[in-house]
Amino acid sequence: MSEYIADKNYQDLVFTENELNYKEFEGCTFINCVFSACSFKANAFIDCFFLGCNFNDAQINHVSFRTVLFKNCEIKGVNFAMCDRKIFEVNFENCVLNFSKFYSLNLKNASFIKSSLVAVDFMDALISGLHFIECDLYRAEFSKANANKTNFVSSFNYSIDPTITKIKKAQFSKNEVKGLLSKYDILVY
Repeated sequence: MSEYIADKNYQDLVFTENELNYKEFEGCTFINCVFSACSFKANAFIDCFFLGCNFNDAQINHVSFRTVLFKNCEIKGVNFAMCDRKIFEVNFENCVLNFSKFYSLNLKNASFIKSSLVAVDFMDALISGLHFIECDLYRAEFSKANANKTNFVSSFNYSIDPTITKIKKAQFSKNEVKGLLSKYDILVY
């Protein structure tokens, strides 16, 4: 049985490995909290805000994120692919998500704004219609992803293979379009 917690604020806390397991949070705000040691299990976060939090290397298993905002957070090496897939609504603003995984997730209701997404795994993910706004996508992996109608215009450092990624009507800037040609080992000036 999960414990239900609503409209509570948490600030400057360091959570232990199992401290948050089997809890449902709704309308809660977490400010400058550290979740790195956590091994999340059977959690739900609904209409929650994470501001300036650290999730580096946290284990997220069977967690629901529904209308959740991560702002100014460090979320390196986190595997979101194990999250509840029925309703997965997350927004990231000014976050560092390097080496995280979104493999095979439906991210149509997600947003990535001014975030570092270095070596992030979007393989087989549904990112159709998504807007990557001013994001660093260096070495991000998009193999077999559906990126139709996705907006990459203000983002940079991406390398996408159009032969294995759906990009119909996706938008790219002229300066960064070379990221669609990198597999051909040609020089574009």
